[in-house]
Amino acid sequence: MDPTWLVLIALALGLVIGAGFVGLFHLAERRGASAARVVSPTVPDGVDQVLDALESAGIVIDPSNNVLKASPGALAMGLVWNGNLVHSELVDIAGDVRRSGESVTQDISLGRGPFGGDALLQLHVRIARLGTRFIMILAEDRTEAHRLDEVRRDFVANISHELKTPIASVSLLAEALDQAADEPPMVRRFAHRLSSESSRLARITSEIIELSRLQAHDALRPDELIDVDDIVAAAVDQNRIVAEARGIEVAVKAKSKAQIYGDPALLLVAVNNLVSNAVSYSNDNSRVGIGVTCDEGIVEIAVIDQGIGIVEDDLERIFERFYRVDQARSRNTGGSGLGLSIVKHTVQNHGGEVRAWSRPGRGSTFVIRLPEAPQLPADEPATDPLRSTTDDSRDRLSASSPLPARASIPGDTP
Repeated sequence: MDPTWLVLIALALGLVIGAGFVGLFHLAERRGASAARVVSPTVPDGVDQVLDALESAGIVIDPSNNVLKASPGALAMGLVWNGNLVHSELVDIAGDVRRSGESVTQDISLGRGPFGGDALLQLHVRIARLGTRFIMILAEDRTEAHRLDEVRRDFVANISHELKTPIASVSLLAEALDQAADEPPMVRRFAHRLSSESSRLARITSEIIELSRLQAHDALRPDELIDVDDIVAAAVDQNRIVAEARGIEVAVKAKSKAQIYGDPALLLVAVNNLVSNAVSYSNDNSRVGIGVTCDEGIVEIAVIDQGIGIVEDDLERIFERFYRVDQARSRNTGGSGLGLSIVKHTVQNHGGEVRAWSRPGRGSTFVIRLPEAPQLPADEPATDPLRSTTDDSRDRLSASSPLPARASIPGDTP
């Protein structure tokens, strides 16, 4: 055969083989890109910007129910935690939408946060497909509307229950002042009592209004990132003068760098109430310890005192409105019985819970547990918080008895 034809045939065969290899390479590249999209799904263009602009909750999940994107409202409501949906109800509805392809709109009640407490979210949710693979969840919080009637009834009951006593006292003292007009010592005595009762009346009124506001409004509006260490420091500063006057040492270990979503003013009121109670019910020249720790997405604020303690029967009711362990002591310290109820509602509105342990004569421990502000993979990596609460106070969280051996307080010596 002519050598020229051999060369041409060889070139043609080389072109065919080369083209085949190029085709196989492009096919493998397309399959690799497809596999990469399955392994690392991305949210469609524009959805990120829409979710960031939403005031309500917005969530995008992949076929495995992993959260790819969540709006600040969804994080603040506690619908997302550690990159997953917290509530199985939302997962079930998303599964129905994925199978049927039809969007679903309904009202549901969900527990706020990962702790499964008594606080409920009343949500109006709409769940629909986003493209062929993703599911979008939109949730509007209607909790306030559902609470309104209950709050009105509670407010009337609170007023009639608690205000009648100081109002009657003010009336009687006014009559006594009139009758003792010619006796200056008695006038001064009754005027002092009248001033005390009016102050008590103002304080109770303020606390009732605060409690009603907590029950009527979502405490997480606006959605703010709160530095828990700063809240604890502010609460301690508000009580330091009273503590120093009685020789009570306030030891603080709050370097967790933990953050949560919520209302800083309301959270400060809750922590301040616990610190104030610890100082008020502690013996002179004793010690009060406050510590903050963050572990596995849970922020804990522990307040430990060496005071009079609480018996077990009373411990079960201390978070009820107007409940006082010691009526005489409460009058002396100015307590209204609303402080711990305010703490409970504030913490629940932040998606957390509050626990208490005590032993008469050895002191009490109160622990606020809150979900840490979630960080999705797309966000800036969070720093590893320092553990600063004492080990003994940590042990109290898992102890089955009402109170194990007295918890050590930061700075305490055996």
